[in-house]
Amino acid sequence: MEQLARKLREANVGKVLEQELLARHTTMKIGGPADIMVIPSSIEGVHKTLEIVKEQKVKWTAIGRGSNLLVSDKGIEGVVIKLGEGLDHLNVEETKVRVGAGYSLVKLATLLSRQGLSGLEFAGGIPGSVGGAVYMNAGAHKSDMSEIITRALVMLEDGTVEWLTNEELAFSYRTSVLQKQRPGIVLEAELELQKGDRDEVFAVIQKNKDYRRDTQPWNHPCAGSIFRNPLPSFAGNLVEKAGLKGYQIGGAKISEMHGNFIVNTGTATAEDVLCLIRHIKQVIQEQYGIEMHTEVEIIGR
Repeated sequence: MEQLARKLREANVGKVLEQELLARHTTMKIGGPADIMVIPSSIEGVHKTLEIVKEQKVKWTAIGRGSNLLVSDKGIEGVVIKLGEGLDHLNVEETKVRVGAGYSLVKLATLLSRQGLSGLEFAGGIPGSVGGAVYMNAGAHKSDMSEIITRALVMLEDGTVEWLTNEELAFSYRTSVLQKQRPGIVLEAELELQKGDRDEVFAVIQKNKDYRRDTQPWNHPCAGSIFRNPLPSFAGNLVEKAGLKGYQIGGAKISEMHGNFIVNTGTATAEDVLCLIRHIKQVIQEQYGIEMHTEVEIIGR
């Protein structure tokens, strides 16, 4: 790995870190070390990184702001490519927005609302990156990324870069084609918004932010919604009705505030969280005959 790290540094791909704890890069503050973490300084940096990693036949994983991740206590094997600074460019022309995958989604929503652009109000308070939002079709308040994205620039596993249209991204509830059928890294996205009344749009953004603050435990380390909603039911309601709010295993606790959130009380391990997830699944299956599926992405050794 030392030789690989040296090659990456020589190629000037961006920041190269060895044995970097993923707990520093996830909103749950959980996760062991990455053998190597690369924070690319540009799209070209991502391309060079992937080229070198594939040449060396080493595993790679891409992450964003770490808000929908549970990383193993043993960390992640190979190279972790973190999209952030260097891929946070933004260009706005009328109602068309072209934005880098590393750009903060909530920051983007707030900025565009101040310009009177409507369509991204649902993202008020979603603490992820644009790339992650495209990858998982992030959404809230009866809307999601599929409603506003026209196309995304994606680097596929073989290193080729393609623009995929909204249709080609095959969005559905919290999923896209990038998760399984065509794995790849989102580099940037093009959005089409609508002109609206600046004060009205900004008011909706603030309302959505306030709602999240009042109903979700973002003042504690957490990863966001743990389970997908088994529609027409809602995961949080099922957990609450089952009497599981406040249930704790190790340092991982089901939030008293929202049943679909697990918080790190300060000492939680990934194993604590996984045990709690398994317990919730079992109880909901036994009580309601409903199979729960995780929305949070579980990665690592």
